[in-house]
Amino acid sequence: MATLLLLPLLLLLPLLLRLWPQWRWLAADLAFTVRALRCKRALRARALAAAANDPQSPEAGCSLAWRLAQLAYQRPAHTFLIHGARRFSYAEAERQSNRAARAFLRARGWEGDSGDDSRGAREGEGTAGSGEARATREGDGAAPLAPGATVALLLPACPEFLWLWFGLAKAGLRTAFVPTALRRGPLLHCLRSCGASALVLAPEFLESLEPDLPALRAMGLHLWAAGPETHSAGINDLLAEVSAEVDGPVPGYLSAPQSVTDTCLYIFTSGTTGLPKAARISHLKVLQCQGFYQLCGAHQEDVIYLALPLYHMSGSLLGIVGCLGIGATVVLKSKFSAGQFWEDCQKHRVTVFQYIGELCRYLVNQPPNQAERGHKVRLAVGSGLRPDTWERFVRRFGPLQVLETYGLTEGNVATFNYTGRRGAVGRASWLYKHVFPFSLIRYDVTTGEPFRDTRGHCVATSPGEPGLLVAPVSQQSPFLGYAGEPELAQGKLLKNVFRPGDVFFNTGDLLVCDDQGFLYFHDRTGDTFRWKGENVATTEVAEALEALDFLQEGTKEGLEWQPWFCVPPTRWTLCSSTPVFLRTCRRTPGPGF
Repeated sequence: MATLLLLPLLLLLPLLLRLWPQWRWLAADLAFTVRALRCKRALRARALAAAANDPQSPEAGCSLAWRLAQLAYQRPAHTFLIHGARRFSYAEAERQSNRAARAFLRARGWEGDSGDDSRGAREGEGTAGSGEARATREGDGAAPLAPGATVALLLPACPEFLWLWFGLAKAGLRTAFVPTALRRGPLLHCLRSCGASALVLAPEFLESLEPDLPALRAMGLHLWAAGPETHSAGINDLLAEVSAEVDGPVPGYLSAPQSVTDTCLYIFTSGTTGLPKAARISHLKVLQCQGFYQLCGAHQEDVIYLALPLYHMSGSLLGIVGCLGIGATVVLKSKFSAGQFWEDCQKHRVTVFQYIGELCRYLVNQPPNQAERGHKVRLAVGSGLRPDTWERFVRRFGPLQVLETYGLTEGNVATFNYTGRRGAVGRASWLYKHVFPFSLIRYDVTTGEPFRDTRGHCVATSPGEPGLLVAPVSQQSPFLGYAGEPELAQGKLLKNVFRPGDVFFNTGDLLVCDDQGFLYFHDRTGDTFRWKGENVATTEVAEALEALDFLQEGTKEGLEWQPWFCVPPTRWTLCSSTPVFLRTCRRTPGPGF
């Protein structure tokens, strides 16, 4: 009898062994799926509550506006932001952004209405200062801001960046995050591509921007400086205008979008043409990013260390908006310092930090110091961490959890390596793909197109085979494209992928899924490479080199090698977003750029 019972088990043993690599991660897959579904449900409930609110209420506006208002009510004294020696509570963040919103609304010509409870106070307290500012503004030759106009921010990571961004959202204006290294042609291109009506710049950038000011004025832009400025006439001190306003709440209807897929923000990404493209960020994406840290397992008592540029999605949408989503505290560093990193973590009792791969490499290359011991960091979240650096980082600074992610600014898909498998960027379990659908399809590197079968449909890859990552486009996961000509989005949408009429977003990245369902980044399909966490087009490097009058001829080539340098590099500051290094070198086998 026992033999008869054992026989079926022996027959099933090969099947069980084949399925075991997938089943062993079932508990982790289930746990993350439950967390993701709870996060989706919570965000949907928040959005429905905001839509049902009185239009005059500050909690009836766009997701960024009503989330701030919620936190100012629920956790008014809790610290939201630490920047150097300055600390700001959620209530203070709400007040500062309200002042900024009112300054921008004045630039729109809005004077409030009968439903604005603070109108009388505002007219009594802020008329003199704002009237003087208006007179100065009218003399700069720029027309009043229109509803929904775009205001570009050229600012370093600082509290003022956040107050102005939040204020623009509350005022129903679009924000464009301009990379701070851009000058000359690339800067003007970015401002034109997003249709900017105004530019707010940091006073410390004025000297380097001096040659660009005539062109900026010729574009009819409002020019503001975020601080006192005396070097150039016609540039107003925006922070003085903001401080002249009262901090009463702003009616929600001013920022409430007609549709959650309306554009509220522009973030610039590197294009294959070398010039940045303004990716359209919707209100829906801002709402979804509120769930980022919840998906990562962070909570409202965490202290998050953020040393990434705010003009990147990683810093602004994932770092700041993700922090707002859980109501936590963020320690904002204007410029990353490997030498001060662990001292800052100990000083502020940091429990979570956000990275790009290069950041962790800089840390492991630092000489040992006492501050790296005894820290409270339990979770590191980010992208681009190489397996060798991952191993060294955990061995030296652990025990802590590393959660590697993958995503694109303009993309509609993201992956999370919630199991901590070193080197992986996520999992392709059927549970995960049920919540965040995506596929890997065969890609022909010679033609630069997906491989299609005799019916014209794409073909899914097998385990271990590199494939192009694509994700279905839907109302819940749209692709908005870029500001400007439709041709800019050419190749980003694939049709008839698995069935007639379906539409998928093309990430342009090749990933590999192993037999256990783990995803690994493999390569990029375009003429770009990674430099200090940024995508850089090879054409951008070529254009920068061609601008040098002492170079007669040049060429560019994408390499899968690490250069070996015979002489120290010489840095040339050029009219480009990419610093260029001229080196005498020979090629030796090594890891990619």
